[in-house]
Amino acid sequence: MDAVQHVFKGTFIHSTTRCDLEIIENHMLGTDRVGKILFFEDAQIQSRLSQKWGFDESNIQALGNNEFFMPGMIDTHIHAPQYTFIGIGMERPLLEWLEHTTFPTEDTFCDVELARNMYNTVVYDRVKPIITPRFAISCSERLLNKLGKLAEKHDLHIQSHISESPAEIKEVRRLFPDYNNYTEVYDRNKLLTNKTVMAHGCYLTNEELCVFRERGAAISHCPNSNISLCSGHLDVRNALNHRVKMGLGTDVAGGYSISLLDAIRKAIETSKIIFMERSKSERDNNETQNKQQENMKPDEVNEDTQNGPMKTENNHNVLSYKEAFWLATLGGSEALGIDHITGNFKVGKEFDALIINPEAKDSPFEVNSHVSKEEMLQRFLYLGDDRNIKSVYVAGICVVPFPSNT
Repeated sequence: MDAVQHVFKGTFIHSTTRCDLEIIENHMLGTDRVGKILFFEDAQIQSRLSQKWGFDESNIQALGNNEFFMPGMIDTHIHAPQYTFIGIGMERPLLEWLEHTTFPTEDTFCDVELARNMYNTVVYDRVKPIITPRFAISCSERLLNKLGKLAEKHDLHIQSHISESPAEIKEVRRLFPDYNNYTEVYDRNKLLTNKTVMAHGCYLTNEELCVFRERGAAISHCPNSNISLCSGHLDVRNALNHRVKMGLGTDVAGGYSISLLDAIRKAIETSKIIFMERSKSERDNNETQNKQQENMKPDEVNEDTQNGPMKTENNHNVLSYKEAFWLATLGGSEALGIDHITGNFKVGKEFDALIINPEAKDSPFEVNSHVSKEEMLQRFLYLGDDRNIKSVYVAGICVVPFPSNT
């Protein structure tokens, strides 16, 4: 029997493959010595769990009444060498920002000691080798082809950027005239696989999204960066309707925030902007059709026009906070191909979790006694910050607050 390292008791909120948000109250979760979840059961059978797993009930770590566990949030796209200039050059569009801010700074990382110090600051040690063509513009066709073959030979993960801005897409078309679209540049060179994560995708067509789905490739949605560099908006609803894997990314330093809470909020806001723009476009089209009908002669009005302007089916609706929560947790783990390791509180996965305390000192929001756990989660996602994050566990190890060396 595996030895029990931790036993927690309280409310757990996570996503599953069946629902975007599941709130599980009065439950107990136990982890083993390597940080994997051993059991996740109703606290009503606490005594039986103690006997089965051999832990002392006095060692159970119980959450406060309004506290809850949620899975650790997963950033699917970040640039470690850009961490040094977050918030700089935001007045420039993408390609100008790269030329004037990003590339000159990244050139300094030829200093190995500088690079080592920065990567140790930003990157957690749970890393894997990954093939990373920056984007098609910076690569020759021969390089892309060689990278694709290398990834195939060693079954490696792949990451890059795609369809981030109109200027970028225009340049890709100029450099790769024999390809039908941006997606095909990667696909024909074996760089679009079920281990691929492509950032942005603001202008991917439905045809390209179908290729993403067929290949099992994922999109990292980086709404802060998309807005900050005036790149565009990703229609998340459309991508999800095409059953494309997706997570959220901060894209530091194209995005000026390292917080996944910011990514959640901006993902929802972007979805609302798209919805409003689409609604306005449909209203304008309807007004135009109505005016055209008003100007038609009686004998030009047929049976179809008499029924009013032709209506198109609109399946678009805004991203809910539950879906954004899923994107930041389980969706991100699926995008990175690590959903068998992390993303929710399923038995056998590693215990990656946050303890959220809505009543923390100096909390940016207030909690009344009658507020439900679902409402508390909403307030945390929209209003909370690091003051509400009481503890952080990675693979069963408490990394925040930092363990005392004394």
